Amino acid sequence: MQYITEKMLDFLAGIRSHNEKEWFEAHKEIYLNAVYEPLKAMSEELYQPYKEYQMMHKTARIYRDVNFPPYLHYRDTFWIYIRHQAVYWNQTPALFFEISPDGAKFGFRIADPQPAFMEFFRNQIAESPEKFLNLVSGLEQKHIPLTGEEYKRPKPCRNEILLPYFRKKSLVAQKNITDKNQLCSEMLTDEVKHTFSDVFGFYQYCYELMQNYEASRQKTEQKKQDGQPEIFMRKAPEQEFMW
Repeated sequence: MQYITEKMLDFLAGIRSHNEKEWFEAHKEIYLNAVYEPLKAMSEELYQPYKEYQMMHKTARIYRDVNFPPYLHYRDTFWIYIRHQAVYWNQTPALFFEISPDGAKFGFRIADPQPAFMEFFRNQIAESPEKFLNLVSGLEQKHIPLTGEEYKRPKPCRNEILLPYFRKKSLVAQKNITDKNQLCSEMLTDEVKHTFSDVFGFYQYCYELMQNYEASRQKTEQKKQDGQPEIFMRKAPEQEFMW
């Protein structure tokens, strides 16, 4: 089914150029009918294969976070996320689709992982590189290379094969489409589905790492708490008087 239309792309370009209430209110019906409703329906269709994994899905809305500057009231980039439940969605593995006036991106990513998790990630792939490298090789064979933001200073790595991945500050495996005809094609949804399927093994690998990291972190925190001396509070007297 076709979800992305020229009307949607025109609206996204318009809100980018006119990020103001007056323009949005005049085009609100276009937003609801050509952007919000189609993306919500697309999200539901993309989500169907992942219900059995107890994952969830979410679609961006037009209003930006209150922390953004007042002159950026509205989004010009919309996304669909499919992932397991998490407190901070940008710190956990996700399947994603993103559409903007510049085109579409879709695949896998951990957008803004905690530095401590990336250190855990490096330790794990150094300890057991074979499974990780096989997954990365599988992605490359499907023309979905593992990329991501890199540290300015590379992390020390004894295994030259792993060196490119020790540089990663975030993890991304995505496809990009900028051609308007491809974006507005009925085939786009099928390509996104196939890409999600291609990267899902890597998603599961990273999600398992994330679970192991959280378990390790909680265990460390518990040890710290157990090692602290117990503080005894004086019990307040039952009768009211100065003490």
